[in-house]
Amino acid sequence: MKKHIPNLITCMNVTSGTVAIYAAFHGHLYLAAWLVILAMVFDFFDGFAARLLHVKSEMGKELDSLADMVSFGVMPSVMAFFLIRDLGYSGGELFAVNSWQGVLMYVPFLVPAFSAYRLAKFNLDVRQTHSFIGLPTPSNALFWVMLVFTRYHQEEFFMAMWGKPWLLALLALVLAILLISEIPMFSLKLTSFSWSGNALLYCFLGAVIIGFAVWGVKALSCMIPVYILISCYDFKKKWNWRFWGILVVLFLLLKWVALFIVFPAYLIVLIVKLTTRADR
Repeated sequence: MKKHIPNLITCMNVTSGTVAIYAAFHGHLYLAAWLVILAMVFDFFDGFAARLLHVKSEMGKELDSLADMVSFGVMPSVMAFFLIRDLGYSGGELFAVNSWQGVLMYVPFLVPAFSAYRLAKFNLDVRQTHSFIGLPTPSNALFWVMLVFTRYHQEEFFMAMWGKPWLLALLALVLAILLISEIPMFSLKLTSFSWSGNALLYCFLGAVIIGFAVWGVKALSCMIPVYILISCYDFKKKWNWRFWGILVVLFLLLKWVALFIVFPAYLIVLIVKLTTRADR
């Protein structure tokens, strides 16, 4: 009986994602975002339960990927679609059919294809046991969830920083490419409570908490960009041109607001490097 408990939790993940898609298409995008958060909770606890009960299996691994495909593959594209679509309203009308801007809201539908490839690759890649190669699908989903929260709680900030249809479409494309990239990224899941094995994660979470305390909900929209920058910076000797490329693009697109993303990333890496030297 206990071997089915993790699979039941995984099924709750895919159920949450399915209801989220339904809610989004019926005009409840904010509720849909919370349902994705619920799916993430189930996604964390199915693996936790499998390890705790010693019932890890290939069946559970495949089922987890199928659930992630719905909740963190399809659903992020739906959130991005509606965010871009809603920005296209002018006087109650959507983008003109013959306008190039009308194409932008369909760009996010590339995300499920890239997510499917990433999840299939993850199941076969033996390198991704304690860290990731490429952006994890839950991280991509979390970015769009935080944009939805920012839109509903800090609309002025959302419009100033993210409220351009072409920018959101470009972000959807860039994040989709990062899903299947070869850039190493640290895990956002705790495998132990030791500092040495989770230094980047602890500093990242600390930065998120401090940012939320100071800036409120608007800081949450910068979580995943900071996560990506930290991962790129930590490997910048190997991925030098990619790190600086992302940095330049951020400044060109977001201008001074990009400093809000860059400074926490540098601060986290600096703290980790200093504490690592102290441990030695």
